Amino acid sequence: MTFRYAARYAAGLAVALGSFGAVPALAEGDPDAGARVFRQCQACHVADAEQNKVGPHLVKIINRPASNVEGFNYSPASHEAGDNGLVWTEDNLKEYLENPRTFMQGTRMAFAGLRSPEQIADVIAYLKENAGVWDQ
Repeated sequence: MTFRYAARYAAGLAVALGSFGAVPALAEGDPDAGARVFRQCQACHVADAEQNKVGPHLVKIINRPASNVEGFNYSPASHEAGDNGLVWTEDNLKEYLENPRTFMQGTRMAFAGLRSPEQIADVIAYLKENAGVWDQ
């Protein structure tokens, strides 16, 4: 296969896969609406300061490896997830926020989850804006 043919094949394949919408994008949320939804989380979590409560702080939670907040006593399930390479991507946060106990069996988080995809997108937008993104 010549380089020119291979390049055309790869480009055609990319167009074909893209036209099927192979991976749906996470909807952009509203950070202001997310702040209102996040009030449910504030009893256990802080998003804008490195202060642990019942749950770990959420500063730079987006793209942060799981179970890496110094001084927080994570559940064995959370430690195992972190040891196995779980990173809190937006997609993983979406799944976790839908149903924490299904996503991570054995988690200590008592929250049942958010049922509305819009609320989940809003909370993630709020976290991106107020807690920041992991950059290490």
